[in-house]
Amino acid sequence: MPGAHRTATPTSTSPDLEPERAYLAAARADLARMRERAESLDPTRASDGDSAYELAITLARRVASLQDDPHTALFFGRLDFEQPSSGGRGPREVSEERGGVPAEYRSEERAENSVGCQSGGELRGVTYIGRRHVSNADGDPVVLDWRAPVSTAFYRASRTEPMGVVRRRRFGVDHGQITAIEDENLLAAEDSGEHSSILAHEIERPRTGPMRDIVATIQPEQDEIVRSDVEVSACVQGAPGTGKTAVGLHRAAWLLYTHRDRLDRSGVLVVGPNRAFLDHISAVLPALGEIRVEHSTAADLVAHGRVRAVDSTQTAVLKGDPRMAQVLRRALWSRVGRAGDALVVPRGSRKWRIPAYEVQEIVEELTTRGVRYNAARDMLPRRLAHAVLLRMERAGDSPDDRVQESVARSAPVKKYAASIWPAVDPTQVLFELWSAPDALAAAAEDDLTADEQRILLWDKPARTKGSAKWSVADLTLLDELHDLLGRTRSLGHVMLDEAQDLSPMQLRAVGRRCSTGSVTVLGDIAQGTTPWATDSWAEAMGHLGKPDHHLEVLDRGFRVPASVIDFAARLLPSMAPGLGAPVSVRDNPGELSLMPVAADARLETLVAVVQQSLAGEGSVGVIVPDAIGDDVSKALRTAGIEHGRLDVDTGDEADHTVQVIPATVAKGLEFDHVVVLEPAEIADAEPDARTGLRRLYVVLTRAVSSLSVIHSRPLPAELSDADRPACG
Repeated sequence: MPGAHRTATPTSTSPDLEPERAYLAAARADLARMRERAESLDPTRASDGDSAYELAITLARRVASLQDDPHTALFFGRLDFEQPSSGGRGPREVSEERGGVPAEYRSEERAENSVGCQSGGELRGVTYIGRRHVSNADGDPVVLDWRAPVSTAFYRASRTEPMGVVRRRRFGVDHGQITAIEDENLLAAEDSGEHSSILAHEIERPRTGPMRDIVATIQPEQDEIVRSDVEVSACVQGAPGTGKTAVGLHRAAWLLYTHRDRLDRSGVLVVGPNRAFLDHISAVLPALGEIRVEHSTAADLVAHGRVRAVDSTQTAVLKGDPRMAQVLRRALWSRVGRAGDALVVPRGSRKWRIPAYEVQEIVEELTTRGVRYNAARDMLPRRLAHAVLLRMERAGDSPDDRVQESVARSAPVKKYAASIWPAVDPTQVLFELWSAPDALAAAAEDDLTADEQRILLWDKPARTKGSAKWSVADLTLLDELHDLLGRTRSLGHVMLDEAQDLSPMQLRAVGRRCSTGSVTVLGDIAQGTTPWATDSWAEAMGHLGKPDHHLEVLDRGFRVPASVIDFAARLLPSMAPGLGAPVSVRDNPGELSLMPVAADARLETLVAVVQQSLAGEGSVGVIVPDAIGDDVSKALRTAGIEHGRLDVDTGDEADHTVQVIPATVAKGLEFDHVVVLEPAEIADAEPDARTGLRRLYVVLTRAVSSLSVIHSRPLPAELSDADRPACG
């Protein structure tokens, strides 16, 4: 946390408290006026090519973004500048961007996007920073959006580089009301070394329900990533509790704010590991006024069929291998035949003949153009027709483009072209590969050994492609085939979380969705829990198609307390050698309890620990081996403890304070109090020792305040420490 001369404890008796509360009340009134004005606008007044329907959607989004949240304040900080300075986009520039929407809407948008400028284009001496822009009836800014350029100073200004800021003020907020004020004097001669109490309280405060935004607590190194340019593909290696997921979401929000017109057209996508994770983060972007972002799991992204089969680990690893891309390419393009007979095209009283060797030259030229299979297939009739036209011209005719199109659409040409370049169904291609050893061997060439080919072949092939049972890995390969046939639509920006767990072929599938855009890749190599998890971000970014990227390492843990992170970090030398241990920067070390119990007492102990955790504030996550989730849930129900159940495909719609989470679903989630049952059993459930320890590392780093580990079996040897008491 940036240091500067500041009060160690926020004051609730400052003479500025009541004026600041009055300013907040006035800002809320201005926001309500903005919302009412947006609701009153008539979408039928669209002009300059905008349809009433398009404008109605735009206005509906704007109304939604202007919703006030009574549980939080409209602003969380204030900057007092040394002197006015120029900056930001001017009113005229923004107005020109807004095109044909009603004038009333343009005036509101102009005020919002002037990023802190007054009518003369100068920054206010005092600027309030909040989650969204609020302007008064005259269009002057009351609160600046945290994404505006001038707001950068709130996150990065320091005593050594004050950025023109004299004082930075933070506000303590409770239930939407200002309760305390804390000031930093950035022009002080010396750094007091004290930390911001309000900042620490906001980071560590208990929380239930979905993940919340971190706009009030973004750290300088996080802000650098958030505000990186739209052209930059960023990769963030982030240890547990460093806020990498929040950074990625806030970067998406910043990009939408800064490049709204561009990204509104091209789209933004967030890809997460499972539905429970997406449910957990679903409230962050709407809270920041961004409701146009799509969310998907990596599996849903390639849903070209229903998953009805489960591969063995060996098979899944092989299907995710990058060599499969070349195998699929050969299998598809091998469908293109050779010209055996001449093309004969009757037209009028004459027949025009194109010899087979010339047709073959056309086919070979199309196969080397680097275009998709279907695009080249569509070109073939036109190229054949062009060859016919050349013969017509040599014979003294004067055919025009209409004649060429007529020849290309003629039955003889279409039939001949289809005989050489047939239409292809991706499922048929993959069905034949897994069913026919000869077809797989021809496509594999030297890329796959004979043993690897035997692993891929079905033991009992389905009778038809329609009855074939596809696995998750198969659907990813089908997506590759679909892209080889016709280019996948590229979005403007993709945020990919927990990227370390994706196979090379899955990374290629995500990369196709941002081939002409940029990507924010988030992950932690130490938390890789799939057999194909990457050990190299450079390699992973290459599979994504982004070899030129910026790598940022976040190793300061703001959410996970020191006692918890130090305990979990004992696993690192065995599961991720060479990877540095994260460092907790919190003043509160948190609580760690290791509780050995008899096997028949473990559920009773778990219930007691959950009841004790409920006596405090915040959420409680009960993370258990997947196989005993039902037993744990039954024990909690018997004790009268209401709770939710998370699964790969479902979240907890009721947002229970207590949630039971299978160990394989815990990644990316966090809870104030975490109870982990049987760590050794969680590790042993994975296919290999390394993956087991990585799964355990994930599970042990979900706690924000306290971690209780209940075990009837001995802890894994990697967690043992003779110098540490059995119960902390």
